[in-house]
Amino acid sequence: MDSNQIADGLIQYLMLVGLLTFHEFGHAWTALKCGDDTARLQGRVSLNPVVHIDLIGTVALPLIMIFLPGVGHFLIGWAKPVPVNPYNLGQPKRDEILVTMAGPGMNLLLAIGLVALAKAGLIFHSLPFAQYCVQSAALSLLLCFFNLIPVPPLDGSHVLRVATDMSHETYAKFARFGFIIVIVLINVPLVRTLLGNITYGMLDLLLRIFGAG
Repeated sequence: MDSNQIADGLIQYLMLVGLLTFHEFGHAWTALKCGDDTARLQGRVSLNPVVHIDLIGTVALPLIMIFLPGVGHFLIGWAKPVPVNPYNLGQPKRDEILVTMAGPGMNLLLAIGLVALAKAGLIFHSLPFAQYCVQSAALSLLLCFFNLIPVPPLDGSHVLRVATDMSHETYAKFARFGFIIVIVLINVPLVRTLLGNITYGMLDLLLRIFGAG
């Protein structure tokens, strides 16, 4: 791996950390607005990436995917889940869904904003800036759709738990094996292909809407 590849890898990693930080901030901020201050008391309503880092999902796995030869160019990760006390929420079922979807929703909003910035970069003839914005938008969309997979600790699993009235205790039992299932899933070619198709399909739509394609 030459110096250019290392530099590109580090840029990708910093993009991922930034996007994960906004993702978790979305969860924490929404929980606070819905009446639960658990995340605030633990310092999680913050854009400081340090408070959201998960050693496996934010550090080990992404760096392995970027720098280990033969792994490929698929990059994904997750941050430390935001703590939520459902008993503090005004309308628990509704608010839990809102808090859960705030993370993927934040990634979707970031992708839209990044594509808009890419368009501005093209207008001002800054092609490298536009390319980095598009790359970040693609990664943000990938995180959005990846997190909708209904496997703990991903957000889709919380939606499924609420939809099926699963108890927190039962969910916690399943969640113990969640990380293993997620790591297996992201190494299944079909899963990668589906995520890629959905991600780049949405990215293409946004690029056409903003005329940045």
